[in-house]
Amino acid sequence: MEGPQVKNFAIWDYVIFAALFVISSGIGVFFAIKERKKASSREFLVGGRQMSFGPVALSLTANFMSAVTVLGTPSDVYRFGASFVLFFIAYTFVIIFTSELFLPVFYRSGITSTYEYLQLRFNKPVRYAATVIYIVQTIFYTGVVVYAPALALNQVTGFNLWGSVFATGIVCTFYCTLGGLKAVVWTDAFQMIIMLVGLLTVLFQGSAYAGGLHNVLERATNGSRLNIFDFDVDPLRRHTFWTISVGGTFTWLGIYAVNQSTIQRCISCRTEIQAKLALYFNLLGLWIILICAVFCGLIMYSYFKDCDPWTAGNVSAPDQLMPYFVMEIFATMPGLPGLFVACAFSGTLSTVAAGINALATVTFEDFVKNWFPHISDKLSTWISKGLCLLFGVICTSMAVAASFMGGVVQAALSIHGMCGGPMLGLFTLGIIFPFVNWKGALGGLLTGITLSFWVSIGAFVYPAPDSKTWPLPLSTDQCVLSNVTESVPEVVSSRPALADTWYSISYLYYSAVGCLGCVIAGLIISFLTGHQHGEDIPPLLIRPVCNLFCFWSKKYKTLCWCGVQHDSGTEQENLENGSAWKQGAESVLQNGLRQENLAHAPGYDPKDNSHTNMALEKVTHF
Repeated sequence: MEGPQVKNFAIWDYVIFAALFVISSGIGVFFAIKERKKASSREFLVGGRQMSFGPVALSLTANFMSAVTVLGTPSDVYRFGASFVLFFIAYTFVIIFTSELFLPVFYRSGITSTYEYLQLRFNKPVRYAATVIYIVQTIFYTGVVVYAPALALNQVTGFNLWGSVFATGIVCTFYCTLGGLKAVVWTDAFQMIIMLVGLLTVLFQGSAYAGGLHNVLERATNGSRLNIFDFDVDPLRRHTFWTISVGGTFTWLGIYAVNQSTIQRCISCRTEIQAKLALYFNLLGLWIILICAVFCGLIMYSYFKDCDPWTAGNVSAPDQLMPYFVMEIFATMPGLPGLFVACAFSGTLSTVAAGINALATVTFEDFVKNWFPHISDKLSTWISKGLCLLFGVICTSMAVAASFMGGVVQAALSIHGMCGGPMLGLFTLGIIFPFVNWKGALGGLLTGITLSFWVSIGAFVYPAPDSKTWPLPLSTDQCVLSNVTESVPEVVSSRPALADTWYSISYLYYSAVGCLGCVIAGLIISFLTGHQHGEDIPPLLIRPVCNLFCFWSKKYKTLCWCGVQHDSGTEQENLENGSAWKQGAESVLQNGLRQENLAHAPGYDPKDNSHTNMALEKVTHF
């Protein structure tokens, strides 16, 4: 292997790479022209709630399988082994819980911003607190996924790093601002295909270089890369069966089940059934991308097993391993390096656009509409577009901070764990526990945030011991070593007692810590301050999970409902009736909900037993 060198794009690489940006921007222009007469924020932000499950499923997959997956997962597998594939267990639980527990509540409530639910269930302070946390979380996370492909492009072509960052931000902001959610969803679908083609191309060519898949698996086995099932229960170990399947489920539930980007796409579907189909087909996409990324990591190990470019100094960071590998195997194939970089950028464009659109939605719904309840549809659309532009600039600027966060996978999931865990706990309190009051919800959220930030910041200041996070053996026996400096052991000051226990917990447990801390504190505070009376809560805001365990006794089911009137009949009559949500929304919502209607779900019309869409509600009188 040769020493480090920056390899340049051929003309066909530029053509393929540029085509991604041109087509993505073109989709935004198309929907801007096509939807120009539909001047309402509802059309712009949730696509008029007329999307089908196909493009939404592709959009969901592309949204969260970003460049973090394309670059970070193969690198992780290369260094730590294929245990990352166990995330398929976490993904499965996440999609089941999201579609069966959380989505029905959000869809039937007719909300546009996920955090509207918190006002319906608790009050405005809880809603605003959650919204602010979500905005901060999404801006930081978006900064990570903007920085990742820019780093890849810088490694493989020598392009200016920050020029790449700002190009990404400009294109995302452009088509998101012009076309709204429809442009974002259809662009995501196109970019998902590009991601899959890029990964499959690397798989086939890499396997050919390695002499076939059999050789890849044999070398991976000899290098201990296929020791997948490690049942050690030690929570300090970075990746074990339990940290990935349990901690990963909590982490991705925070990302999926209560995340505005996910729920916004689901509620844009025509019916609840379509929304659930989108989630389950998205699960298939998650599995495919995960398996492709894991095999890319194994193939990369097979190729570099005798000369690790990271140890040899050919790359300066683990996240540059994948683009370096691509330039090696496609050195004589003009166009294919451009396809891979387009693949990495597809993940980023989809995630950043989704983040911008979701940020604009929650800001408009949770703040602008509350402060200015009587603005016209035309003005609301322009405000929504202005918010997309504003958040596009902010998210692009946050990429600078991402350059100091270390590995992209761990940085991205740590951010989601720190904020997503407590948020998951907050919505769990609202949806599952009818007796939790607003004081318990707010106190639980603050407790969860405090715990998750405490452990994650502590881990940043006092990194875990090498014995818990050290990668598997890597060889440089056949390398021409260059730019390698001898590492001098650091003289570290004395570590606090928590450094090797609490601060060393696996980053995948950050979300579980925040979620469980929020739930436990919320339950305790609610009991101490006087629990909420179930009779005052509309049934559609609560998911009666106790029915699963008390199906044999109506007496015990009713007892577990804590006074919520689940037997009123309104829920069951409308499980299959997704289209009824769209009927009569305007007249019902403009008048708001009055005190005497508390026994009914929001938007329920007793005359025809249907639910109207609550998304346009301006004032709610609970």
